[in-house]
Amino acid sequence: MFDLSQFDPNSVGNPNNNIFGLPFSEEEAGLVILPVPWEVTVSYNAGTARAADHIFNASLQVDLFDNEFKDEWRKGFFMRHPDKKILTKSDFLRKEAELYINYISHGEIVLENKFMCKTLRDINEGSIFLNNWVYEQTRDLIQRGKVVGLLGGDHSTPLGFFKAIAEKHENFGILQIDAHMDLRKAYEGFNYSHASIMYNALNEIPQLKKLVQVGIRDYCDEELEYMQQSEGRVVAFFDKDIKERQYEGETWKSITDKIVETLPQNVFISFDIDGLNPKLCPHTGTPVHGGFEVQEIYYLFKKVLQSGRKLIGFDLNEIGISQDEWDENVGARILYKLCNLLTQSNSTN
Repeated sequence: MFDLSQFDPNSVGNPNNNIFGLPFSEEEAGLVILPVPWEVTVSYNAGTARAADHIFNASLQVDLFDNEFKDEWRKGFFMRHPDKKILTKSDFLRKEAELYINYISHGEIVLENKFMCKTLRDINEGSIFLNNWVYEQTRDLIQRGKVVGLLGGDHSTPLGFFKAIAEKHENFGILQIDAHMDLRKAYEGFNYSHASIMYNALNEIPQLKKLVQVGIRDYCDEELEYMQQSEGRVVAFFDKDIKERQYEGETWKSITDKIVETLPQNVFISFDIDGLNPKLCPHTGTPVHGGFEVQEIYYLFKKVLQSGRKLIGFDLNEIGISQDEWDENVGARILYKLCNLLTQSNSTN
């Protein structure tokens, strides 16, 4: 293990070190965070492609002491620098997507416009490129014995990671914290839209046996029908139902117990930050009123661990950027908790 004798965990975060001010290299770290600066298909507010750098800055204010997971940071957390080529490609295709979205929003027919046909094709090909890149990066890290977290970017980013996970785990489930079901097929014509991530995962990854969605409060008929016809492969705990059960006296503990019961042994956490109350993430891509407090979600995650299930990875997506850095501060603290949870679950001690 890396010599930490000269490192003071109680001091101010050192920006010359890595995420959370930690002094680990990628080789020394047990957990590696892959930032994915991509937001081509966002359909409302943009900005999340640049979230990783802002979260890094905010992470220097995060205290390393966690009274539930003491000293997990000593196992080493490291975040790579966002890949500038991926960001440049995202910026270029995002401009193309904005033109395309504006075109179809006025009721225009894409097939009647050769330029728009080419634009749509370029965006879909770019998304395939991104999926393959994420797959290759995460597969390499997993093969090197790292536990891996992904930091978006929009919620389309982790598909390649899911595929890399599926090569190691023949049977796993996703616990999705989200305001949206993300079960749309080729939303706005984009095959790999942020609104289609779970549809694509379910259709392309047979090892994904269960999708458990928590906090859903903004969805369409198509998505609800998909869930109802999934024969139990998709289970949703809707925000409205959760709130009404609490209004009538049911405890959050009782509800979380029922959520955990639906999960398989191996669990991947997919955390879209818009699953939280938007007072905590006002600049996320598609904010929706309602949602959770952070501690409610932490409690759910703790119950997953206490059940004996294993966390096999996470993604954290759709964090907005703002002048006061509120979203980034909330995001940095959630990222730290996810790192602690994942290393604890994969501890060999």
